[in-house]
Amino acid sequence: MRRLVSAALALLGALLSPALAQQPPQRSECLAMANAVPRAMPAAFRQAAGSAEVQITYAGHSTYFIDTPGGLRIATDYSGAYQVGRLPDVVTMNRAHSTHYSLFPDKRIPHVLHGWGEDGKPAMVSERIGDTFIRNVTTDIRRYFGDDSGTDMIRDGNSIFIFEVAGLCIGHLGHLHHKLDESHFAQIGRLDIVMVPIDGTYTMSLDGVSEITRRLRASVVLPMHRFATPLDEFMRLIGRQFEIDRRSERSFRMSRDALPTTPTVIILDGV
Repeated sequence: MRRLVSAALALLGALLSPALAQQPPQRSECLAMANAVPRAMPAAFRQAAGSAEVQITYAGHSTYFIDTPGGLRIATDYSGAYQVGRLPDVVTMNRAHSTHYSLFPDKRIPHVLHGWGEDGKPAMVSERIGDTFIRNVTTDIRRYFGDDSGTDMIRDGNSIFIFEVAGLCIGHLGHLHHKLDESHFAQIGRLDIVMVPIDGTYTMSLDGVSEITRRLRASVVLPMHRFATPLDEFMRLIGRQFEIDRRSERSFRMSRDALPTTPTVIILDGV
């Protein structure tokens, strides 16, 4: 009998092992890469990289659509006002003002992720949806829209969302209102693509956001929050270290293998 039980357990283990091996890791590989020896790349990233591509589309304001190799569609700072093609499967939101969130999103959207918490607690997002691992890093936000005094902040009212898919680390800074400290950079880890608000007033100064962008040193920088934006000034500040790639399209495709070797600001003018 003991032999039969042992044999049954061994058979069960053999059946389960391949399935378990195929389950994606429930941790951040972007943090693993940031903490690794320079030029080291975790095996999971080598396997995921290859030619797998994401498509990124600028819908307007702070909303980008990310279409993943697995067919997942993600929309950032989603209010419903900026829609391109089919409904997203996942939406992230920040509560700066109504163009960055909706309390009544379309009920057909299965995953709605708020960048703010309830009862004074910070939002905590760390989950795998389809082929994408999504997490957040909270920052503070001004209590009153347009108040640039830096006082009366709501703690953890904004989230930087990070999407890890196809070997890429994609970050969206949200409605960022203050400089980041060392703990923020440590929680963010490595970013290959970063979406940065460049209005210069309603979020933070161009000097401030340019400093953050240089520190993150992502391979691709995607400006957002661009209404009445001093693009030339941002390009002057950031262009000393970054190349500028201005395109007439509103979408582009990117894989880990195709990341530019020189950090590049891609401006999508096809909105």
